[in-house]
Amino acid sequence: MTSPPLATSVLPFVSDSNLEYFGVGLVVFLVFVAGSRFISNRVVAALRRRNMRSDMVQIGGRVVTVVLIALGIWFAIGFAFQSQNFTLAGILLATIVASFGVQDLLKDYVSGYYVLLERHIRVGDRISMESVGSGTVTEIKLRVTLLKTDSGDLLVVPNSELFNKAVTVHVRAVERAAETKSESSSAPPG
Repeated sequence: MTSPPLATSVLPFVSDSNLEYFGVGLVVFLVFVAGSRFISNRVVAALRRRNMRSDMVQIGGRVVTVVLIALGIWFAIGFAFQSQNFTLAGILLATIVASFGVQDLLKDYVSGYYVLLERHIRVGDRISMESVGSGTVTEIKLRVTLLKTDSGDLLVVPNSELFNKAVTVHVRAVERAAETKSESSSAPPG
């Protein structure tokens, strides 16, 4: 009669090499957690040095922490299951989610570039839009345009609204005629 083989593993359904990979995955996760706290503290300190609002500082720190811990989870699972495909799929998923999150922000910046480049709207022009209202342009930035309404309120309009919707520019005909005349006289004869 032969004796039963001695178990060489802590768990009968997990081999020692798999257990080592689980341990490596756990260590990777803990490194990401510790690193997220360190980097989050550095980001918070940098935002405070720039005199950012306290709520924005807090949000910035939390976003950095969550992103790094999520990456740590994906890397740890990738190590634990010995599959880099899982890690790459997680990074790809995070990239897709982030791209949907910043889509509107990028749309505002690209639209702002064209608003500034084409110069159909200038500081001092009075404009009106159907969904936004009307006001006098006080500043055109890359992401937003600032309008001062008749009641004195400040209206912040994303540049994608100015770029994608109909805007009425109320200017005096004499001013635009003078601009058109000076532009056509400076153009080479064609």
